[in-house]
Amino acid sequence: MRYGSRPKGLASWLVLIIGALVGWGASGMVGAEVYHLRQVSDDVVGTAFYVHSKKESTVLDIARLNGFGFDDMRHANPDVDMWVPKDGDNVLIPNRFVLPDAPRQGIVLNLAEKRLYYFPPDEPKTVYSFPVSIGREGHNTPVGSYHILEKIKDPTWRPPAWIRTEHAAEGRPLPEAVPPGPDNPLGNFALRLSDPSYLIHGTNKPWGLGMEVSAGCIRLYPEDIAYLFPLVEVDTPVTIVDQPYKLGWLGDELYLEVHTKDEDSVRATTDIVTSQVADTPGVFIDWGAVKRVLTENAGLPQLVGGRDASANWHHLDMIF
Repeated sequence: MRYGSRPKGLASWLVLIIGALVGWGASGMVGAEVYHLRQVSDDVVGTAFYVHSKKESTVLDIARLNGFGFDDMRHANPDVDMWVPKDGDNVLIPNRFVLPDAPRQGIVLNLAEKRLYYFPPDEPKTVYSFPVSIGREGHNTPVGSYHILEKIKDPTWRPPAWIRTEHAAEGRPLPEAVPPGPDNPLGNFALRLSDPSYLIHGTNKPWGLGMEVSAGCIRLYPEDIAYLFPLVEVDTPVTIVDQPYKLGWLGDELYLEVHTKDEDSVRATTDIVTSQVADTPGVFIDWGAVKRVLTENAGLPQLVGGRDASANWHHLDMIF
């Protein structure tokens, strides 16, 4: 089905009803969504749902209230106008994720999906999730392994020389230091990485969340960084990856999630799927489903295979 169309079938209607009750009801809350794995070996968390748009709200309003960014909602709702949705449009909240292929310790950021995950210590079945903005082209956020070097409340922004030169050339000169307050682009909280050029911080421009717009730092919604800040300690590990194709298990079912700009990605994905299940006996892959996931590029996990124990997996009535 198209994500912008009216859902069909009993299961889809249940998702829509739950979304109307839970999505808008929960949307008044601030802070991260907390997910609990059924089994430590599982890789998939969350449940996608629909909400009805309202004529006075943009999709970005809906995105922020439900913990998502611009690109999340654009890919999940290709038939819905991001700025002027129709009153009563069914807006998909893509609240389901394959966890990145990385150690489940501390902070894990996947650049391809513009999402940060936090794995609290001594809670192997719990994960928090936040949308982020990352570095724009030419100022890309770097992949690698880091740790939290410093926690800063009410940070002062000291723009580097190249940013000041850039702004001056545009007729918008910057001071050497911007004190805490509403004009500070770092917001109220910042976490400095062990590469001190990069911060995880808030923002005074929350409607740019979920895009490639920063000078390399990682931006969170103000309410999200306020939630994350007290959870993490100095020396918390931070792993930054770039994984446009995420493959993961939920019990005996295999899911694929795609976030790619590469239109010619079928071969790459086929190789990735094959390599990741090559050593797992009795795995069934529906290559037609894999191709559909690539074509849709909706950023939502979809069922593409299973193990012997779920030999009838391909008979499931998939909602999305």
